[in-house]
Amino acid sequence: MIISAAKKETIPAAVRIIRDIAGNLKLISELSKNDLKKRFADSYFGILWAFVSPIVTICVYWFIFTVGLRGTGNDVDGYPFVLWLIAGLIPWFLFSDIITNGTNVLLEYAYLVKKIVFNVSILPVIKIVTATAIHLILLLFTLLIFAGAGHFPDLYMLQIPYYILALWCFSAACVFMTSAVVLFFRDLGQLVNIFMQVFIWITPIMWQDAQVAGTYPLLIGILRLNPMYYIVRGYRDAMIHHVWFWEDMGMTLYFWVVTILLFILGSGIFVRLKPHFSDVI
Repeated sequence: MIISAAKKETIPAAVRIIRDIAGNLKLISELSKNDLKKRFADSYFGILWAFVSPIVTICVYWFIFTVGLRGTGNDVDGYPFVLWLIAGLIPWFLFSDIITNGTNVLLEYAYLVKKIVFNVSILPVIKIVTATAIHLILLLFTLLIFAGAGHFPDLYMLQIPYYILALWCFSAACVFMTSAVVLFFRDLGQLVNIFMQVFIWITPIMWQDAQVAGTYPLLIGILRLNPMYYIVRGYRDAMIHHVWFWEDMGMTLYFWVVTILLFILGSGIFVRLKPHFSDVI
């Protein structure tokens, strides 16, 4: 027993978490279904509320940039501004949902965290699965809007699953870190909410990076270090620009190196703090 425990400690934290997730896929599926039902259990319209907020947000930004700020909502690469805007907001909604709900997942499922036999490493993944289920329906709705505007799905859109996978990995790296730390520093939840409000504006969702690059080349170079830049641009490359992800191998390699390093850091913090979860919850 002592030898096996010692061997377990030598396994890298990232590998341990990946192994825990792979070994509990059925349980993750069941808990994710329950989590989705629970989120809208007390509302009359149920899961429809998951789509009301994104639609309202899109309409507000569209109104601001096409009516309030005249001239900023012109067509982009032959596509109406609203379609260009939606293509950038769709991945952001998924990322925001995972981070905001995933940060508090251990607090939400405190009764499971306190169970000695329960593997708490799977709890952040539940929020990723739940958010993705909503994202896929919203993505289908988006493709229908594109088709209604005369822009039908093509081969380039087949790479959207790749960008969803990339977003999963980056979000998991962040949420394993925040969900563990928030138990010891409860103000982190509020800081995350504030950070997300700022983060959306330093990601090229409402603005075109090409325009900024012409005026502030150094600034755009810094902003492109944001991993969400890669994801947002990727969705637009798949839906609008018709560019394959391997055509910019430099950005692809940069994104995965940063994401892997963040996942190693996040999983390391999670595993290190894990033995103390039940004491502080």
